[in-house]
Amino acid sequence: MANVIIRNIPNTITCCNLFSGCIASYMALQGCYTLAFLFIVIGAGFDFFDGMTARLLHVSSPIGKELDSLADDITFGFAPAAIVFSLFKEVYYPEFLTPIAEYIPYTAFLIAVFSALRLAKFNIDVRQTSSFIGMPTPANALFWGSLTVGAHNFLVSQYFNAIYLFLLVVVMSLLLVAELPMFSLKFKNLSWKSNKISYIFLAVSIPLLIIFQFSGFAAVILWYILLSIVTRKKS
Repeated sequence: MANVIIRNIPNTITCCNLFSGCIASYMALQGCYTLAFLFIVIGAGFDFFDGMTARLLHVSSPIGKELDSLADDITFGFAPAAIVFSLFKEVYYPEFLTPIAEYIPYTAFLIAVFSALRLAKFNIDVRQTSSFIGMPTPANALFWGSLTVGAHNFLVSQYFNAIYLFLLVVVMSLLLVAELPMFSLKFKNLSWKSNKISYIFLAVSIPLLIIFQFSGFAAVILWYILLSIVTRKKS
């Protein structure tokens, strides 16, 4: 009995991630962006601990891997897509887009589609054991949640419109499956030489979070992408 309980601890944590993602999705569709973002963050916490718990307890399993991908596509794929779907209902539409304005919000679900593709690719890509190829889905979800909460007034003003939002959806979706090496924040030790990029990332990220507050997560994700591109060119 004890063994059964221990084996299912990581899966239970993964299910908590999925549960958080479902709540985030509902809140997003209701236009409650702050709560949607909060439950995405909570889901990200569960996502971090399920894998770590499985490794500590030595109970990793194929079903855990599949369940994790399913939960991630809800919390970090569908939930941010639902946020953007609701945001499309509020943004300014140039006059020439009026005839198709009711259909454009559905393009938000490209985020969920490309998140699923990214997760499937990650599961079979042996290159991604210690780093990432393409943007991780949690980073994309945190970007959208943070941006919508922190910069909502700007996003629904006439300085921004549906065209810009659609282009941002396309760019961020393509980054999920792009052949772009991105570093991982996992520390194998505390030495500067082995973790130089991670230390630089954290040194800049903390001030960004303090200065930009809610939208700071979006700024940190953009900094993460930029630093990955820069370090790739140098390597």
